[in-house]
Amino acid sequence: MITHGTPADSSRADDQPHLPVQEQRAIIQRLRHELLLQYRPMLQQGAGPIRVMARMVAELSRRCRDLKLDEEIIASEIVDRTIGDVDLRRIVECEGDPGGSGDYRMLADELGIALPGENLNGYTATGEVYLWLRDRMLDYERSLLDQKIDLRIYDIIGIGNPVLRDWLAANWQEQWGLTVKGEQVYLSLGAMDGIDKTLRGFRQMCDEQGIKERAVLFPAPGFGVPEAQARAYGYRLHRVNTRPEHRFKLTAEELEQALQEAPDIRLIYLTVTNNPTTFAFTPQELLALHTVVRRQREAGRQLFFLADLAYVGTGRPEDDQARMATFADPAHLEQTIFVSSLSKTLSLTGDRFGWVTIGDARLAPALAPGWSNSMASLPAEWQLRFMAYLQLLRERPYLIEKLRNLYRLRRRRFIAQLQQLDQELQLFAEIYLDDDATVYNWSQLRPGEDAFSLFEKTGIAGVPGSGFGYTDEYVRFSVGVIPVPVAAPWRR
Repeated sequence: MITHGTPADSSRADDQPHLPVQEQRAIIQRLRHELLLQYRPMLQQGAGPIRVMARMVAELSRRCRDLKLDEEIIASEIVDRTIGDVDLRRIVECEGDPGGSGDYRMLADELGIALPGENLNGYTATGEVYLWLRDRMLDYERSLLDQKIDLRIYDIIGIGNPVLRDWLAANWQEQWGLTVKGEQVYLSLGAMDGIDKTLRGFRQMCDEQGIKERAVLFPAPGFGVPEAQARAYGYRLHRVNTRPEHRFKLTAEELEQALQEAPDIRLIYLTVTNNPTTFAFTPQELLALHTVVRRQREAGRQLFFLADLAYVGTGRPEDDQARMATFADPAHLEQTIFVSSLSKTLSLTGDRFGWVTIGDARLAPALAPGWSNSMASLPAEWQLRFMAYLQLLRERPYLIEKLRNLYRLRRRRFIAQLQQLDQELQLFAEIYLDDDATVYNWSQLRPGEDAFSLFEKTGIAGVPGSGFGYTDEYVRFSVGVIPVPVAAPWRR
């Protein structure tokens, strides 16, 4: 099928006969077809599309391994592009001289993930940063104790230590020109946790103010987890289906119409750089949305953007700077609650470094119960490691650019792979080019095709559009965990 460039363990059980390659491929293709028949009804019955696809891929991989098929062939016939996270340990790309700026295998070492002496696809990690981070954690704990801040005892509010929060506020001023104080910054275990705590705190504030009707506007396609979180806290969900001609972005006209139709909308969930579509708002589009909300607030309506910035930082710096500059107007800043994370921008998914910045200083205390009522305290080691990583970025800012370059390389290679497949199989109505951001591709399939038929024909597993509140003529792929090869020859 496709050579995907994934490192594979080609070992086999010694007591198993070695089946010819084409016979093994035929077995996998038969199993793919069988599982397609089994899992498609689950999707049609309303099961979560992301989970359905992930379960199908996992079961197919398990069956192949039970049959003792070659790992290399399994990897070429089953390509899981449902997961968005970049696995730093599995990076194989090296452009130019080994050890040079284009050796992306070094990123796990440079970001302190790799252990000393760990083999990273031919590159041996020094472990220097791994150990450096731990030294900084020790330094910061001593410094905090000197300031009478002990992370090992109960944090009554649960929003994190003030030194780290002041650092994040200062970084925002330096990076984006947005003036906030540390008191407006609350730490969270990644962006999802930050959204959850914000929704929890906002709900309690509404209860205290006697606001019975409360809804969150969700543009589609969009990241689905916040919808589930909002539903769990009793919000009504108001969905607006965006359109391809607008590059799947909420327009000012659509927002204004929704606010007129639904006076109970209190929050507008807005992904500034979008998952799944890979498109990002222009400054002009953001300013138009700001104007709509500003007018509503001036008329006395309580209304805020919940701006998800998880992928701001994966695109071109000048573009991100221009987008974020639209929030510098004090009126725009006050009507926005920002959710940030290092999970995607630095591929530190497992570390869960996130924070919420509340643009209106008067709103911040009202949201604090979302933290104090959900956890007793943030983990001490986690806060110290968070501080160490911020120091690493201050000293080595080039790491962010290196990750951007890797994301860009993978997206371009994957688009070329899809285009090659389309020439052979005529699968796509449109393979969308992105705004040079995120770790995804969003494309439209031809009539009669969906994520299941695509998986059966190519072995590539994406997420159906219904997983993001849209239609299944669209599919989202990740370029994260599995590398994309320079060339992807199609083998019948």
